Amino acid sequence: MIQTDGTKRQVYIKMTDIEGVQDIIQGTCGQAEYKHTNGEISTVSINMAGMGTRKLRIAKLPPEVAEDTLRASLAQYGIILFVTEETWVQTYRYAVANGIRQVEMTLTKHIPSHMTIAGHRVLTSYDGQPLTCYGCGAIGHMYHACPN
Repeated sequence: MIQTDGTKRQVYIKMTDIEGVQDIIQGTCGQAEYKHTNGEISTVSINMAGMGTRKLRIAKLPPEVAEDTLRASLAQYGIILFVTEETWVQTYRYAVANGIRQVEMTLTKHIPSHMTIAGHRVLTSYDGQPLTCYGCGAIGHMYHACPN
């Protein structure tokens, strides 16, 4: 099925083969070029509906954990665009890191609200993140209602 949204300038192509969609996204790194009839070329973002590009916040990850380690841990959840360190508000004289890393990435599947990276249990959050059990790590229920 194909659906268009003219005001947002988006086209949705609904597919039933999830692996095929993931192969397309990974094969194109989430981008393609579209050539208009007038010759103009536009860069088009390709992502799964409902997932899209998100700004992920990661707390409780020590600064000595390398960015490459963080990227390797998150690669299973999508395509990482960039990683930055969050800083305290601009009213301070110097930009000082506040211990939270921001990762902008195109998700292919949801990320649990907590995970272990380089031996450290970290907290993750982003808009639209589903409930994740702190006990078993499963998506869809909270710890107090954990069946495990």
